[in-house]
Amino acid sequence: MWRTIFVGTALLLSSVPSQAQSVIRLARIANIPDQYVGGEILRTVYARLNIQLEFEDVPGKRALALSSAGELDGEIQRIGNLAKDYPTLVQISPPINYIEPAVFTTTLHFDIKGWDSIKPYSIGIVRGVGSSEAGTRGMSRVTAAVSLENMLEMLDAGRFDVAVTDLFSGLVAAKKLNLQSRIHPLSPPLERIYIYHYLNEKHRDLAGKVANVIQEMEASGELARLRERLVKQALSESRP
Repeated sequence: MWRTIFVGTALLLSSVPSQAQSVIRLARIANIPDQYVGGEILRTVYARLNIQLEFEDVPGKRALALSSAGELDGEIQRIGNLAKDYPTLVQISPPINYIEPAVFTTTLHFDIKGWDSIKPYSIGIVRGVGSSEAGTRGMSRVTAAVSLENMLEMLDAGRFDVAVTDLFSGLVAAKKLNLQSRIHPLSPPLERIYIYHYLNEKHRDLAGKVANVIQEMEASGELARLRERLVKQALSESRP
């Protein structure tokens, strides 16, 4: 459902050239709503450069393997320290988006004061999502699910006490699964993490041009308005 929504929104929000000069193929983590938002933001960015985007929907770890090897041209968005582990990926600044990792649960209620708040509990995360893997590193009872929807279904079945995912993504996925009456987020989010677009090093020359467009959109406020519009639309249009 949301792929159709976002494509339509992108066409309305950006003046896409009638004939693109080139195509860039980016890894997109499958079934993660904030990845779709970031992708549609980038459609607008790359349209200004007369470049068409294509997305390859793959699991998180597979995405990094393909983009770092140059089999795909880059990543839609990842956390800021990615290049330490994947030096062939070039970070483009400023960030294009942000995520707010949040705690989702079925019956528990407790105060959230950062990642240490969830140490006493069994925790579900999505494999390959760097922010969740980093935030729960060293915690003793962490289960990595294959997808966001799989994680929420496991939470609903009582496989662990809490689940961690981006607040926006979790709300959309719970609604899509018709679990919004049984699964809820605790407030506030664990943190806010700004996330960056990455290109494989073979596109270093392009990276500077993309960064300039993002900087212009950030300075004008267009970037924030575009993100807000896409998030609101996803939340209102997602269906079980």
